[in-house]
Amino acid sequence: MEPPPVFPPVALLGLGLGLPPHVLSQEEAALLTTRIFGDRLAGFPQFERVFANTGIARRHCARPADWYTTSHGWSDRMAAYRQAAEALFVQAATAALADAGIAPAEVDCVVVSSSSGFAVPSLEAQLAEAMGFRPDIERLPLFGLGCAGGVAGLATAARLAAPPGRIVLFVTMELCSLAFRQDDGSRANLVASALFGDGAAACVLRGGAEERAFAVIEGAGQHLFPRSQDIMGWRIDDGGFGIVLSAALPQFLQAHLRPALARLLAQCGAEEERIGRFVCHPGGTRVLSALEDVLRLETGSLDHERAVLADHGNMSAPTVLFVLDRARRAGLPGRAALLALGPGFAANLITLRRGMR
Repeated sequence: MEPPPVFPPVALLGLGLGLPPHVLSQEEAALLTTRIFGDRLAGFPQFERVFANTGIARRHCARPADWYTTSHGWSDRMAAYRQAAEALFVQAATAALADAGIAPAEVDCVVVSSSSGFAVPSLEAQLAEAMGFRPDIERLPLFGLGCAGGVAGLATAARLAAPPGRIVLFVTMELCSLAFRQDDGSRANLVASALFGDGAAACVLRGGAEERAFAVIEGAGQHLFPRSQDIMGWRIDDGGFGIVLSAALPQFLQAHLRPALARLLAQCGAEEERIGRFVCHPGGTRVLSALEDVLRLETGSLDHERAVLADHGNMSAPTVLFVLDRARRAGLPGRAALLALGPGFAANLITLRRGMR
């Protein structure tokens, strides 16, 4: 077996979250979906049960409820995306920088992961002056990572922060609600209407292990499963994004994730028995149950994940960082690991050591 790659320690100095202003209860979401699809729901008798069994109480949305009852093309969707994404970027990034005690002008590089919309110039370029970034800041926008973007993007940011003293800001925001399709009565779209919400998260990283860190990144890895592209992603057409979401995802994880996890831990030079807490992206209640099975945990062990899912739904990429925020406030163990799954289909892992803060 080849030796694990060397990953210089990278300090996590700050973490900030962002949420849009509109809140939709699960009951309101079910009524709204019924209003939109009407008789088309006759072919989906499990509809009410899907909403009831998500474990979700409420979600935050980029637009008020009535916006979702009318059709929108690319122009409307991307205008809404840019407006909401800019606000969430500022909210999450400002909170993370304040948590880290770092001024915007000290940031050397900014990495942004978002797969629910486009902006050219990219968001961090449009906001650079307002945020107070230096003109020589390095920028790296990422697209296509989906639900894995919180971990895969953070791993990319950590690699860029590896030189000692280098400061990197990582921001991820997803506005999944803007992809809702009134013209799509498929099972996948109806399940998505019961599951996804909007939100943002940001982290400040600096190369080297230091006293101000709440955690130190020690390793990162990714496993791309062969012939699995149809499990999750976007179907892109003239009307916008269309959700691709396989109902067999939990079974796929139970069948294939365990050996991939062993390889990922080996990549990170970590031993599973030394990981005190897996911090997971809560893709849904069935996914969480499958993860508990794969990780050999007791049912209900992923309590922070279920709490975030209940309060916010699946926000795609930022969600795992909401879970990390809860975990650090409750007290991280000596070693932990972030785990997220996303389009590709891919599993992404980061191993952490508890910091001194």
